[in-house]
Amino acid sequence: MGLCFSREDRSPPKRRASRRITNHSAAAAADGGVGSNRWSRIRSSRKEENLIHERALAAAILFQQQMQNGGGTAPFDRSTSLRYSNGNSKRSQALPRSSSSRARSLTDPLLQPHQLVNQDIKLDNLETTHFVLVHGGGFGAWCWYKTIALLEEAGYKVTAVDLTGSGIHSFDTNSITSLSQYVKPLTDFMEKLTDGEKVILVGHDFGGACISYAMELFPSKVSKAIFLAAAMLTSGQSTLDMFSEKVESNDLMRQAQIFLYANGNTQSPTAIDFNKSLLRDLLFNQSPAKDIALASVSMRPIPFSPVLEKLSLSETNHGSVRRFYIEALEDNAIPIAVQEIMIGKSPPEKVFLLKGADHSPFFSKPQALHKLFVEISRIE
Repeated sequence: MGLCFSREDRSPPKRRASRRITNHSAAAAADGGVGSNRWSRIRSSRKEENLIHERALAAAILFQQQMQNGGGTAPFDRSTSLRYSNGNSKRSQALPRSSSSRARSLTDPLLQPHQLVNQDIKLDNLETTHFVLVHGGGFGAWCWYKTIALLEEAGYKVTAVDLTGSGIHSFDTNSITSLSQYVKPLTDFMEKLTDGEKVILVGHDFGGACISYAMELFPSKVSKAIFLAAAMLTSGQSTLDMFSEKVESNDLMRQAQIFLYANGNTQSPTAIDFNKSLLRDLLFNQSPAKDIALASVSMRPIPFSPVLEKLSLSETNHGSVRRFYIEALEDNAIPIAVQEIMIGKSPPEKVFLLKGADHSPFFSKPQALHKLFVEISRIE
């Protein structure tokens, strides 16, 4: 408004408006000595500002050099979540901690996905680059969100399915009466694969029984099967049989289970739910708090009838598919002793150990798990 007004008014105040221009010598000539002194003060102030800026820049460069040479004598806090140790510490370059209380290990570094992928991977040489991820009981496709991001970043194709009554699938879990009904979203997907198209099936927890069911029906469409802390059953065995193995008593599992009786208390259970207060200890004892929070609002009951159903597996179909097992060493839901029994009864081609992983490695060790998936995909 002031500039517009000055252009319309031709009175003497117009000279005062001219002081806003950047030609300071003209302004000084108009005001005489007063303007000159003012400009001197301005120049002096700017020199001081430049000097302060140069000193700050020099101090920053010096600090950076000190950090590169082993750190200073006093700790420096960049933020509340990132702390540098002092020079007297045995670990002068401590790893940054995540926002959870769990410290990241050297095998699970805080890096971007593209930094974790082997740049020498030639996907064209692989039999298949398509992973199909099958969740465990109570989980859904949502649990694979980290794995999906990492695999896709590496150039793989990924499909994560929601089994019947799981995840966002709207079916009532209590109404599921058979394994075939529960696995139908997976078998429907497998049926739609074209002739000659193969996938790598990954099954977690109860999802292991589900991929075994699919392997029996579609052996020619499965390149490899990966059992991740999963039920890897033999023919004539049910998932309940697997949990009934004579090993150390799993009191935590019994305390966490809540049986649902949609048909009345005098009938058999229709589903199994979990006590939310025990979820962390049972399924997520090594997982970040944010993922536990996601699971606590996303998990749904497990249909009971499919857990009781015994699988019928043949050597010509199921037995023709290459199998791999990934053990979760800190698993409280399927203890390592039970995992070892399953491996002993039906040895897979190779067994991988995932240290520091709880029953949900896709949360507790996502990057280490990703590396194993890539490694298995490359096995010829």
